[in-house]
Amino acid sequence: MENFVDYVKICARSGKGGAGSAHFHRDVLTSKGGPDGGDGGRGGHIIIRGNRNFWTLLHLKYRKHVIAKPGMSGGASHRSGAQGEDIILEVPLGTVAKDFESGEIEIEILEDGQEYILAAGGRGGLGNAHFKSATNQTPRYAQPGEEGTEEWKVLELKVLADVGLVGFPNAGKSTLLASITAAKPKIANYEFTTIKPNLGIVPYRDHRSFVMADIPGIIEGAHQGKGLGHRFLRHIERNSVLLFMIPADADDVVKQYEILLNECEQFNPELMQKQRLLALTKCDLIDDEIKEWVIEDLKRLPEDIPHVFISSVTQKGLTELKDILWRTINEGIV
Repeated sequence: MENFVDYVKICARSGKGGAGSAHFHRDVLTSKGGPDGGDGGRGGHIIIRGNRNFWTLLHLKYRKHVIAKPGMSGGASHRSGAQGEDIILEVPLGTVAKDFESGEIEIEILEDGQEYILAAGGRGGLGNAHFKSATNQTPRYAQPGEEGTEEWKVLELKVLADVGLVGFPNAGKSTLLASITAAKPKIANYEFTTIKPNLGIVPYRDHRSFVMADIPGIIEGAHQGKGLGHRFLRHIERNSVLLFMIPADADDVVKQYEILLNECEQFNPELMQKQRLLALTKCDLIDDEIKEWVIEDLKRLPEDIPHVFISSVTQKGLTELKDILWRTINEGIV
């Protein structure tokens, strides 16, 4: 996904409310009628709306200033002014809107069609008809329209997927995704080949499927923002199952797992509540003796984490992996 964009900063300027009218009724038979000024129209809102057909914020990348139109002024005969047209920004599911100044999260768009007003349009002013009273039969004033607002907002996308792949750079995540889905991620034998999330649909038995996300590799210290840590880690917050991927020929499999787990916990402790699986990748590069040694080493793990040996190159273990993932996603058990 060369065009994957997961962060945009926009200036949302809502429309000014229309002014109320200070008109008095006049016609052929009435030379001094009462107040009949209508209300001004509301200014346009800036709204974000969830759209399941969008996977990226690319369409908003170069739209730095989003400006809604003002409401129209009120008219005679109690006619209200037209509302300013709202501007609706379609965003992918998993988008988080934040205030740029405070960093406070305002909304998380998780459903198709879900809407949120980023910047509310100014209210229209009341016409002079509202101010008529027993002591003031001819009010010659009306309210001006309320000013719109201008606010800087940040939109961040957290990828929604059933399975998130977690591992160091060059752990084989992109290769796995390419092997069991139709996705075509960039693959090469060097670190940080993947710098943006890749999504793929994994076909399963009986025409069923689930979504897998190749999250860019994290490094030790990612939770502190090292490398591209924060950008990487936020995407796994939205995954149902975390599949930790470690090469079977690594010097210390358990240590790598513990480092990855710690990075996730430091970034967001809630990630510890998610189901976790361990895939030992590149098992075609080890012999049976080393495999037995790795299995024995895995007993050092403080919990009985399910594990499977796989090779995306030889397709070994991939069917077993998909079976385990499917059961975990749908039943919450392995």
